[in-house]
Amino acid sequence: MDVTPILDSLNDAQRTAVAAPSEPLLVIAGAGSGKTRVLTHRAAWLIDVEGISPQSLLAVTFTNKAAAEMRHRIENLLNMPASNLWVGTFHGLAHRLLRRHWREAKLPQSFQIIDSDDQLRLLKRLFKSLNLDDSSFAPRDVQYFINAQKDEGLRPQHIDDGGDETRRQLISLYQSYQEICDRGGLLDFAELLLRAHELWRDNPAVLEHYQARFRHLLVDEFQDTNAIQYAWLRLLAGKTGVLFAVGDDDQSIYRWRGARVEHIYRFQKDFPTASIVKLEQNYRSTSTILNAANAVIANNSSRMGKNLWTDGKDGEPIRVYSAFNERDEAEFIVGRLRDWSEQGHARTDAAILYRSNAQSRVLEEALMNARIPYRVYGGLRFFERQEIKDALAYLRLVSNRDDDSAFERVVNRPTRGIGARTVEAIRAYGRDNSCSMWRAAGAISSDALAGRGAKSIVAFMSLVERIARESEPLDLAGKVDHVIQQSGLIEFFRKEKGEKGETRIENLEELVSAARGFNPDIAEEGMSELDGFLAHAALEAGEGQADAWEDCVQLMTMHSAKGLEFPLVIMCGLEDGLFPHQRSLNDMSGLEEERRLCYVGITRARQLLYLTHAEQRRLHGMDSYAQKSRFIGEIPAELVEEIRPKVQVSRPVSPSPALRHKSDRTSLRAGSAADIGVRLGQRVRHAKFGDGVILNCEGHGAHARVEVNFESAGSKWLVLSYANLDLM
Repeated sequence: MDVTPILDSLNDAQRTAVAAPSEPLLVIAGAGSGKTRVLTHRAAWLIDVEGISPQSLLAVTFTNKAAAEMRHRIENLLNMPASNLWVGTFHGLAHRLLRRHWREAKLPQSFQIIDSDDQLRLLKRLFKSLNLDDSSFAPRDVQYFINAQKDEGLRPQHIDDGGDETRRQLISLYQSYQEICDRGGLLDFAELLLRAHELWRDNPAVLEHYQARFRHLLVDEFQDTNAIQYAWLRLLAGKTGVLFAVGDDDQSIYRWRGARVEHIYRFQKDFPTASIVKLEQNYRSTSTILNAANAVIANNSSRMGKNLWTDGKDGEPIRVYSAFNERDEAEFIVGRLRDWSEQGHARTDAAILYRSNAQSRVLEEALMNARIPYRVYGGLRFFERQEIKDALAYLRLVSNRDDDSAFERVVNRPTRGIGARTVEAIRAYGRDNSCSMWRAAGAISSDALAGRGAKSIVAFMSLVERIARESEPLDLAGKVDHVIQQSGLIEFFRKEKGEKGETRIENLEELVSAARGFNPDIAEEGMSELDGFLAHAALEAGEGQADAWEDCVQLMTMHSAKGLEFPLVIMCGLEDGLFPHQRSLNDMSGLEEERRLCYVGITRARQLLYLTHAEQRRLHGMDSYAQKSRFIGEIPAELVEEIRPKVQVSRPVSPSPALRHKSDRTSLRAGSAADIGVRLGQRVRHAKFGDGVILNCEGHGAHARVEVNFESAGSKWLVLSYANLDLM
């Protein structure tokens, strides 16, 4: 048989993997090295050349999109429908298996799958039925605990409480939750995998059937498998199955989801006859970008080791910009995006990557001011995020007690025992008496409220009144911070385990920064500063992202960027403490995962890569003065071009009386161009705009101007003759 059509488009390493003997094989596929091509060509090779029946093949990956792409490519290679192939996600294949063997899996034939929200609602009902409050832990804590145990393959009876009462309660709640699910024939996502594993483990005949059927197992993104997924694969492979696993330990960035990169490292131990093939030729990025990625990741000690290369061009150097602060950083990024568009490139070919979701706020603001359309990939705009809306609702209620939508949003958030019946009674009273829900809650008799709702409503209203009273003398940022802290939102989200809870808290802290940087000049006449800020937030949230079809810049976290690529990539916020994240600085395994995340970010770029960091950053409500990220320092100097703002300014001379230090208690007033001693980076203060940094200068004499990036008001050009700037 002529095998050329399958192999002729592959490089030597790819051919070695695709045409490998029928033994376990681990393919270490570097970024942009064609891993999907290898997987699909391997399937085509087995079917078309080795004569393997398509029904003897099982291919598994992590997303429906990747599974659909794999199926489509196999169909094109073989020119035949792939409908009879078992190609899908772990969850999809487990579901297919359980539908076929519902009896052996001890399930009702009509079992139903519940998503994460359904699971949380079920747990809340369980809490209510047991008369539990969230003083010890919230339903989200229990949800996280249950899913984590299932991912490890553990049922309640298998978990050791270690003598810890809290853990004993969690185990008990896991047991109660599972009993409810079993009675109702409900399977959460983690249960799908655990139940499919138990089906094979506890039914040898079923396992033997599938081991005989699926001789060849193809696994994508192998570095992202968790404990139960790997156990499932090992059971199915048995002693005779051929496991063809494709992954990259350098792109393992989901430890917080339970992914275990060590599965790659132990592959040869678990499959002693296995071989390893490395795909190192990259078809995406320039040589400069690849050399930078190689240099950074080489600092990780726990890795299989590989070196990406390309036969393409060296390309442009990696440009590193050291900003004065986060607003200067955002303005620089906007400038690069303008240049990109003016050169005729599509905006959608440009991506801004950041470590923390909270960083998007300043970037979004700068993009909107510049009228550059954008989309937040895989997420919400800052003011549309749940936790931000919660905080804004409290602020709206502090400002206006008659705001019914704000009242309904936060009356039981955090949970305080105010149920739907109580809220409906208040709503009905307000409707019947033509008053707001706040007034209704104060007027309605306790007899009309359900259970403990009356006391809880009184406590809630007292809380809002106290917050309003205490925040009255505070400035806007102080008000926002006080409301967030006293409302209980911080503690509420702190109980939401994992990265999601931390991200929500970071976003709330960033809302304080937004308040501190808010320019009250945009408030209408007679509007308080708080109301002006709330109007600003509502308008930004209502602005909407660019339509899906619109040519727009892509904003996303580095985690979201995995699997994507762009001609232009700007990675921002590269400072120690932000990226790498503060919680990973003293944890070697955490730091190595942060470095892998940096490697992923760098290798998203095809042609141009910018790295930016700020000398001063206001993030999560706090000012910080950080060192640039160690990851920048790990890139060889010959690959980097340091850039600063371009200026057109006469050679400065000694300061004249027009430019005096603040200690002279004299404002800056320009005389002539010849006697203006302006230093780029000089900190100044303006009576209206506050503190800022001089970025640029232009002009002569009475027309001399400076560009100042103000911390609260952003970048502004000012005529020195009238600016009245104080040097700091």
